[in-house]
Amino acid sequence: MEDAVLDAAVTLPGEDFSRVALTAPAADLLRKLWLQHGPLMFHQSGGCCDGSAPMCYPAGEFLTGDSDVLLGRFDLAAEGMHDGGARQRADAAQPLEFWMSREQFAYWSHTHLTVDVVTGRGSGFSVEAPEGKRFLIRSTLMDWPA
Repeated sequence: MEDAVLDAAVTLPGEDFSRVALTAPAADLLRKLWLQHGPLMFHQSGGCCDGSAPMCYPAGEFLTGDSDVLLGRFDLAAEGMHDGGARQRADAAQPLEFWMSREQFAYWSHTHLTVDVVTGRGSGFSVEAPEGKRFLIRSTLMDWPA
């Protein structure tokens, strides 16, 4: 498994640790997709284990509500949002949010999630599908202080 290189900012009240991270290949692909589609978001609704696919949408295209939990926000611009040095999007400072259905979070609340990317056909609704790539979740049990 690729090592996580970008942890999400903490968003859950009372917590001081990141619950979700990106691998370098995932962060690179997200920067490319951001330049093509504008601000992005993830939503994880189904799947029970490693290899489940989070869906990546243009920000706001998937409506979230009380049945969803915001697990974190990624600052993709922190390490440079650019297109070959030619241009930089004005919206690059907007964070990429990672949402999960509340029901799914009940199952995964004890895990740290890492978004990775692999070659293969993704979902037709997720923005990486035309790239011949798909995002997936790798999970590890979290260790809490005693």
